[in-house]
Amino acid sequence: MNEQEQKALEAIRQQIDETDQQIQHLLNQRTAMAQEVARIKIENGEKADFYRPEREAMVLRNVMARNEGPLSSQEMARLFREIMSACLAAEKPLQVAYLGPEGSFTQAAALKHFGGSVELQSVSTIANVFRAVETENACYGVVPVENSTEGVVSHTLDRFISSSLKINGEVTLPIHHYLLGRAESLEEVRQVFAHPQALAQCRQWLGDQLPQAELIPLDSNSEAAKRVSAMDAGAAAIAASTAAAIYGLKVLANNIEDESDNTTRFLVIGRQHVGPSGVDKTALLVATKNKPGALQSLLKPLAESGISMTRIESRPSRKGIWEYVFFIDIEGHADEQAVAEALARLEQESSMFRILGSYPKAVL
Repeated sequence: MNEQEQKALEAIRQQIDETDQQIQHLLNQRTAMAQEVARIKIENGEKADFYRPEREAMVLRNVMARNEGPLSSQEMARLFREIMSACLAAEKPLQVAYLGPEGSFTQAAALKHFGGSVELQSVSTIANVFRAVETENACYGVVPVENSTEGVVSHTLDRFISSSLKINGEVTLPIHHYLLGRAESLEEVRQVFAHPQALAQCRQWLGDQLPQAELIPLDSNSEAAKRVSAMDAGAAAIAASTAAAIYGLKVLANNIEDESDNTTRFLVIGRQHVGPSGVDKTALLVATKNKPGALQSLLKPLAESGISMTRIESRPSRKGIWEYVFFIDIEGHADEQAVAEALARLEQESSMFRILGSYPKAVL
């Protein structure tokens, strides 16, 4: 590098240093503003709900819409996600329960949605995530609800039948499974531990590569990795790559999921009502009256109002043999007039009707 190039490089570095100082100053300014928001809320008697999902979704969408590069809009939004997380922590620490232990995909989903400045609480089951929020030991919880390959997580849906919690948000996460263990070769593996959904998502690979292995379901993949860390080389776990470092395991095989676009959707559960963000979804829990054509009549108000239904799932009601409830996702917010009118008509056709929550569509 000649002298002229060295001077040009030094000049750019000086500009970077000056820009960094400006960014740092602005970040502290933003944090001070967030603290002032908290002060005003407290003075007005607000004790909770410093975190507003609809507000954060609108901020992130605006960040992406006005981005001019060279950073991608997704990357810029991720940076702002962390800025908002840090500012919120300066207002009030946020406790979030997730299906653990450490290293689970649900933990990764919680960090993606809330950012790295929240206080994460690992719990052992989906039921315990609900319980942590219901008892106010956590402000929010994150639970898996459906996978693009294997469908719904029934344990999550079933909890909503008896829980008063609301859906406050959603997270989508690409899922790549890794086989972790201590073996020197796949031939040594005699047992594979994982969540039932992970076992199903890797069914073909397991049948081809480990036909000799016993498949053992557990409550979570990270629990599988934790258990395998205390076992001999004949045991392996399906888990995220981050679990390998956490539990001292080797990666025996990469990306063993059967579908390369394997994605899981997670729900953020809480106790608050979330206002409209402009791009929202509403989740419903309904049961039909016992008469011919009941389901068709139930869905008719949505069709006539031009409201898009994005998902419908049935689950046993647990109140009688062959009685079912339906989980329905629609586009729009329950506070919007057209949606509210359609839901009022739908409720008239239902033997049971509950809005599980209106919330912003996943941004990142």
